Amino acid sequence: MSEHSEPGTPGTSDVPLAERDLAALVTEWLDWGQVAALLGVTPAKVRTMIREHELAAAVPRPGAGPCVPADFFQDGLIVKGLPGLLTLLHDHRFDDRECIAWLFTDDDLPGRPIDALRENRGSEVKRRAQVLEY
Repeated sequence: MSEHSEPGTPGTSDVPLAERDLAALVTEWLDWGQVAALLGVTPAKVRTMIREHELAAAVPRPGAGPCVPADFFQDGLIVKGLPGLLTLLHDHRFDDRECIAWLFTDDDLPGRPIDALRENRGSEVKRRAQVLEY
């Protein structure tokens, strides 16, 4: 795992994204079966969507299986702009866990990047992601 950290993140800037407590950052998680039901696809399709960076999954706490943050969905669909942003973050060598931590960490944007995406302010999130260090 790489160790990206966001400068200027209050209280977390000294903790690499890969080591952040996802259970504390993300309040609601969906397992692959729940995601499949929500999107009207099979769990195998969910696995493919994660592999192709349309979605990101992580183990939120020890003993749990891989899950997807519930905030990745809005009105029964994947939040607009999320797949492209995940691809961009993966191009910056982030893994899924780091992508989720970055999206749910309150930073220089007004609120967390996931909130900006959900409010259709994806271009500012994408600009911020494009300047991340490799």
